[in-house]
Amino acid sequence: DKANRFTLLPQNDEPILWDFGSAAKHHALNCPWLGPERSRPGISMLRGAMTPEMGRAEDVARKIRIELEKRGLHKEPVGIDIIELPVLFALQREGLEIVDGQQLMSEARVIKTQDEIALLNTSAMMVDAAYDELYRAMKPGLAENEAVGLVSKVLYDLGSEYVEAVNAISGERCNPHPHVFSDRILRPGDPVYYDILHSYMGYRTCYYRCFTVGYASHAMVDAYKRCREYLDAAIELVRPGRTTAEIAAVWPKAQDFGFPNEEAAFALQYGHGIGLAIWEKPVISRLVSFDHPVEIKPGMVFALETFWPSTDGWSAARIEEEIVVTPTGHEVITRFPAEELLVAGAHYFTVNGPLPTTRESEAPASKHVLDMIEASAKTEKIGV
Repeated sequence: DKANRFTLLPQNDEPILWDFGSAAKHHALNCPWLGPERSRPGISMLRGAMTPEMGRAEDVARKIRIELEKRGLHKEPVGIDIIELPVLFALQREGLEIVDGQQLMSEARVIKTQDEIALLNTSAMMVDAAYDELYRAMKPGLAENEAVGLVSKVLYDLGSEYVEAVNAISGERCNPHPHVFSDRILRPGDPVYYDILHSYMGYRTCYYRCFTVGYASHAMVDAYKRCREYLDAAIELVRPGRTTAEIAAVWPKAQDFGFPNEEAAFALQYGHGIGLAIWEKPVISRLVSFDHPVEIKPGMVFALETFWPSTDGWSAARIEEEIVVTPTGHEVITRFPAEELLVAGAHYFTVNGPLPTTRESEAPASKHVLDMIEASAKTEKIGV
């Protein structure tokens, strides 16, 4: 994101988009609803790469003022969503009254149209497919960064326009949650969870799934079950007329899973709108939702995600679902299976048949081994 493009949406008029010159010409040719009058060349600060003396901020501000004057709007407040500070100051020097437009834009995006819901559903479908490929590929020896590459390829092959991030978290990295992948290599018995964030025609996903490699410890199975229960309790409350405070209330307090306060635990038991951005309104969290509850309404689309650490001190479970609020309830649009913990990778066989998928990395000593230890201790007169 070069922060170069800028758009003006005048009252009772159509938006004007400024872009790199060749891109502006391309848009005018291929987007006839824009044409040359509404798709124009314009260069801003490029995130500070353009120095102040180059005058780009002043040029942007002048373009905006001229368009507002043409429409008699130059005395009206100008709401700004996102902006570089030099451009903000230049607009003020042009005599324009600048106000916060971000909340207005955010409110306009809370309720999705049917077309937007269809695009969000399509975007989630692509991640369904990515998880299917990832599940088949996961085994000891696969690195987290390799998983990121595999997911990215699947998504781009299906038509994704932007893979924003793939969090791939495995083994001892699961707790505390680092929110970033590494080059760690998967090992037998590892817990592993992923968050896949991408965009299809501008509409995003935020979609966690959790697995184990080869087999799972009993502690990890218990953590996943607890994580799923918190998520299901939240989903059950999603219907028109409920509030974000009611959802947040079914989640555990920060102190219940090892954090001193809700700010320290933020985003682990969490809900957020999803649309043109990964995080939109409404935010659902014990940090803010009790004091600032928001009514749930039809047409909202949001993600609910939960986290629970294992009693072993390093494993953890993480699950997330994307949900459309319908007139009578809700619909979950993230469809890769997650009702129970999935085991991926090799199926191991012993002389007695398949190795159980629930086991400990360190097998408990058999009675024969314990008898040997006791006999050895007596022989060596240890502890006797």
